[in-house]
Amino acid sequence: MKLKLKNTPEQVELIKAMGSKDTIVAREASQAFAAFIGPVVSKVLMQAGTASTIYSDLPYDEDDSPSIPLDLWSNESQDYIQTWSQNVAGGLPTANVEGFAEMKVATYRLDSAVSFLKRYARRGRLDVISKAVERMANEVLVKQERNAWAVVLKALAEANSGTNVVNASAAEVLNLSHLNSLLTLVKRINTSYAGGTTTDVYGVTDLFVSPEVKGDIRQFAYNAVGNNNTDLPAGIREDIYRSAGTQEIYGISIHELVELGKDRKYNTLFAEFKGSGALTSFDAVNDQILVGVDLSKDAFVRPVARQSETGGTFSAQPDDQFVSRAEKIGFYGSLEEGRVALDGRAVAGIWLNKTA
Repeated sequence: MKLKLKNTPEQVELIKAMGSKDTIVAREASQAFAAFIGPVVSKVLMQAGTASTIYSDLPYDEDDSPSIPLDLWSNESQDYIQTWSQNVAGGLPTANVEGFAEMKVATYRLDSAVSFLKRYARRGRLDVISKAVERMANEVLVKQERNAWAVVLKALAEANSGTNVVNASAAEVLNLSHLNSLLTLVKRINTSYAGGTTTDVYGVTDLFVSPEVKGDIRQFAYNAVGNNNTDLPAGIREDIYRSAGTQEIYGISIHELVELGKDRKYNTLFAEFKGSGALTSFDAVNDQILVGVDLSKDAFVRPVARQSETGGTFSAQPDDQFVSRAEKIGFYGSLEEGRVALDGRAVAGIWLNKTA
C-alpha cells in the first residue's frame, strides 16, 4: 500500500514546524499533523484491505460495549444460531451457539507506532514522513487482514461440519464444473435450513482465489475447460484474453489473493482449522482452498469503535516518549474492532485436491 503526502506550501510548513527546537511549536504542529493523518489512514485501510469487501461495518461509540440483535440478522425459524468470532487480536476464532437475542461482541485494539529524526522534518522531507505514515498504516492493515480472514476461514472449516466445501478430487486446476458444483451445493445448503423451500435462498457472489488459480482462468482463453474438454464460446475467450483473465464467471466476482495458494499463509491457516470432519485430509502443502462468500447476506460484520472527538475510526496521536535530546518525533495510531461471522451458509469453498 502506497501513501504519499501532497507537496503544498502549507503541508511543508507544518512538517518543518514539527522539527522545531521550540518544544511548544513542535508539539502543536505534531498534534495538528496527527489530527490530519487519522482520517487519511482510516480511508486507506478501507480501500486497501480485502476483508473490507466481505465485512459490513457496525460503528459504536468508543468505551461502549457493542452488541448485535441476532433476530434482525436472521429470519429463520430455528431457536439458535451458530456464530464465529475471536476474543483477542491474533487469537483462535471460536464457534458459539447463540439464541435469537442480543449478542455481546468482544472487540480488541490494533495499534502501531513509528518514529523518525527531527532533522528530516526540519528539511521538509515529505518522502520520509510519507513512509512513516505508510508504515503505520501497513502494520495495522496486516493485523486487520489476518484477524478478519481467520474468522472467515474458521467458519468455512466448521460450517455444516466442513460440507460447505466442494472436493475437486484429483484436480489441481480449476474448471467450470467445480464452479457449477459450488453453486449447486450452496443452493442445497440454504434450502436445508429453510425446510426445502426457495425462500431467501442466496448463493455465492464473490470467490477469492490464489494467483495460480487466476492463471487457470486466463488459460480458458486458449485451453478447453470442463470434464468433457468443452470449448468456451469465442466471444468469452476474447474477453478473457483482452482483460488478462475474466473478473466474473457465472455471475461470481473473482478476486485474486496472494495469501491463498499451496503452502501460503491463509491456506495454512485453513488447514489448522479443518477439524475432524470432511476436510480431515486437507494438506496445506499440496492442496489449496478457494473461498466463496455471499455478500448479499450481511453475514460478516465488523463492530468498530467511533472516536468521540473526531467521529473517525482510526486515532493518531503524537508519541510523547521521546526526550528533547533524542531529537526524534514519533506517532502512534490505533483502532478498536471485532470480527464476527453470523451465518455459516454465507461461506463456501472449493478444495483443489491433488492427493485425492
